[in-house]
Amino acid sequence: MIGKGKSISHTGASMSYGWKQEKDAEVVFSQHLAGENPEQITEEFKIIQEQNARCTNNTLSFVLSPTIEDGKKLSSKALKEITEKFLKEMKLLEHQAIGFVHRDQQHTHVHVYVNRIDFNGKAYNDSFIGKRSQQAAERVAEKLGFTTVREVQLEKLDHIKLIRFEIKQVHEKVMAEHRPKDLDRYIRLMGEKDINVVPSINKSNQLQGFRFEFKGHSLKGSEVHRSMSGSRLAIGIEEHAGRGFVKNKDNTVSLLGKATELSGNIAMKVAKKVIVKTIKKGMGIEIG
Repeated sequence: MIGKGKSISHTGASMSYGWKQEKDAEVVFSQHLAGENPEQITEEFKIIQEQNARCTNNTLSFVLSPTIEDGKKLSSKALKEITEKFLKEMKLLEHQAIGFVHRDQQHTHVHVYVNRIDFNGKAYNDSFIGKRSQQAAERVAEKLGFTTVREVQLEKLDHIKLIRFEIKQVHEKVMAEHRPKDLDRYIRLMGEKDINVVPSINKSNQLQGFRFEFKGHSLKGSEVHRSMSGSRLAIGIEEHAGRGFVKNKDNTVSLLGKATELSGNIAMKVAKKVIVKTIKKGMGIEIG
């Protein structure tokens, strides 16, 4: 579950927009309030807020978002419990508050508006409110057995690891079995395995690397593996192609049917590799 929070000054406008954004927005939590619509609740907030004229951002706005799967199972009663426990964690149970649920786009989330001014006219300390909101939501999720942000992040990390592994496997197979002698052939062979290889061109219109798109993910070559950075990929193709891969005069290669200049970093590394290889051949050293 994700928790977001901030202090706002436009109480009525924000509450009205959120409440009326969805036709069937349902109030799941209310404390120390009698009003039944945004206008009435805003007026009740104002009565208390007038005790502290110095505080301008006098309303706290929170959004509590369970994961999509958790949200599908949550009743109005459960959402009320989540909101109440969250406000308890934030030490806001003695403040006026209203919470209503949105179930739009299959992603259930609760908007919570809390009067920052308490009944004694004191303003709630909103320092690091965003971070504290997330931490409070994490604690509530753990107590109620819901998926926490940390767990979602770990799941994503494991999934990304698998995606990287699959891309690297295909890359290594293409390089070993087909030994592509130019970038276009490499891109075509990867495409046949459902991996879209997209050249990264900088503002100077130079090739600086590639992105790999696979199963909804887009990763830089170096993010997949260091052996797939722009320079290392170019060096690998050059080793298969030999002379003619890079036009030394202007450091260009054939890419997507036209001559494309290599970035200075890639051109330098490819050139160094070629020089080392040439020296070794001249000295009669076998290159493995």
